[in-house]
Amino acid sequence: MTQNIRLGPQEIKLLFSLEMKKVSVFTFNGAKSILEGTDSAVWNVIDGLKKKKRLQEIENGKYLLVPARAGLEGYWSEDPWLIVPQLIDEYYIGFWTAMKFWDMTEQIPYTVFVATPKRKKNRILKYRKQKFQFVTISKKKFFGYVELKIGKNNHFNISSKEKTIVDGLTHPEYCGGIVEVTKAMWYMQKEVDWTEVYQLTKKIGINVVLRRLGYLLTILDFEQNLSEKIKKEIVSYPYSFLDPTAAKTKIAYSKNFGLILNRTKDELLNWMDY
Repeated sequence: MTQNIRLGPQEIKLLFSLEMKKVSVFTFNGAKSILEGTDSAVWNVIDGLKKKKRLQEIENGKYLLVPARAGLEGYWSEDPWLIVPQLIDEYYIGFWTAMKFWDMTEQIPYTVFVATPKRKKNRILKYRKQKFQFVTISKKKFFGYVELKIGKNNHFNISSKEKTIVDGLTHPEYCGGIVEVTKAMWYMQKEVDWTEVYQLTKKIGINVVLRRLGYLLTILDFEQNLSEKIKKEIVSYPYSFLDPTAAKTKIAYSKNFGLILNRTKDELLNWMDY
């Protein structure tokens, strides 16, 4: 059986204009500029298209165009790489999401983590089964991302492999914990420029991040020249926890890197047995 979905002339005008311009995400004001009608008339067109599953609201006043190929049931969603640039101007996709993108982890995060120097009113946005979490970072940390192209006309920002490692050492809470970051370092040992990782770590200027890098390189047993270099740079700092996401249990100390070890070496490396 087939079902005809009738579209009014204003609905056709809006859909045709958006598809001609290859626009995936648009605002109410964008629709109004196309339809040139009153607010109430534009709202009626948008509401009708939402009911006919040709539009989906992803944020208050922002809509996603559902192409005709989605079929009657509307089983379709855009890649998060296309949606995020429409939600915020200054950003890069990072943390656990970037780790998955660069094949640093076998885990599948169900949250798209977005780093931004701008404080967003809605830090967590849910769209269909996808969750977007906006992590506010300082301007000092907002660097180290690359622009990639998807399709013919769309681009998105994502942290580089090196900056993804550094962000994981800085905020393991957004990366599945320090164990996931340790795994990422191991998987990327031949694909990452570790001198650049070191330089990026120095650039953000958070000493405990440098100490975590040195310690994990030591137990993973690669880039030992770099870990020795870091060890020599460590001066007297208050001891900090290796894993800020874990219980504040003092299992041991690393005098070389000024860390309170609240994760055992076995906990950090037991995934190697699988």
